[in-house]
Amino acid sequence: MKVIYKITYPNGKIYIGKDLTGSINYFGSANSKLIEKDFTREQRRDYTIRKEILWESETATDKEVSCKEVEYIKYYNSNNPSIGYNQWPKFKHN
Repeated sequence: MKVIYKITYPNGKIYIGKDLTGSINYFGSANSKLIEKDFTREQRRDYTIRKEILWESETATDKEVSCKEVEYIKYYNSNNPSIGYNQWPKFKHN
C-alpha cells in the first residue's frame, strides 16, 4: 500500500511525506537539525508524535504518489517554515 501521511509534532508543526511500502514504522525524512532547533533538551526527553494517513492507494504509480505528496504539501502549507518542516517545494512568501 502506498500512502501519503502527515506527521504532527508536539509544537503543532507538521511534515507531509510519502511511503511507497506502507510501513507502519516509517516516519519520513524530515531534516532532524531543523526540527531540533524548535525543541529544548528537556522537551526532547518525552514527546508524542502523531502520524495520520491522508491518502492511500494500492494501484498508484510512484510518480502519481509523488504528485499527490506535493499536492498535500501545498494544501497544508507544510513547506511554510512557520507551519511545517517540508523544505520542498520551496515556500514562496507573498
